[in-house]
Amino acid sequence: MSDTRIRLLREEDWDEVVALEERAYAASGLSEGREALRSRHRASPSTCFVLEHAGGFGGYLLALPYPLFRCPDLSATEEGAVRGNNRGSNQGSNLHTHDLVIAEWARGQGLARRMQRHLEEAGRAARCRTLSLVAVLGAQAVWAALGYRARPEIGLPASYGAEAVYMAKPLGPPVARPAVGSSFGAAAG
Repeated sequence: MSDTRIRLLREEDWDEVVALEERAYAASGLSEGREALRSRHRASPSTCFVLEHAGGFGGYLLALPYPLFRCPDLSATEEGAVRGNNRGSNQGSNLHTHDLVIAEWARGQGLARRMQRHLEEAGRAARCRTLSLVAVLGAQAVWAALGYRARPEIGLPASYGAEAVYMAKPLGPPVARPAVGSSFGAAAG
């Protein structure tokens, strides 16, 4: 997909991020609003991304370091919370996917999986050992297909609702990819 690019989230992206987040979550009561979303980005700007697809805003992914088996509260901002929550734990060992939303017009093309792979690479580069998330709105099966394991014993803030499930997956070593022009790559063509 040469018309697809993943890049770091920038200041000029916020109107589109907030609008897409609201469309995805307002009806369920899970929409956080601009300031809470921005606080997640401020906590870890190097792990928050935008998807540009077919010349438009195709989606976003917000991730931040968070202790394994803990997660942000949707009703609170992150001001100082990430550092404080990591104190005494394996700081930086877990990267938490707080939100991944693909624009309605871009869904069904494998773009969420592509963004997830991008986050895995960022996590490996930061030497994280695990990835975590909270599956909402019945998305548990989608995340399970991407290697996440449900951890229903982990308590969640009430802001996620009764149906949300904490999920985590180990982040293994980078997947070896054949070099361009290698015999493996030529045989696959």
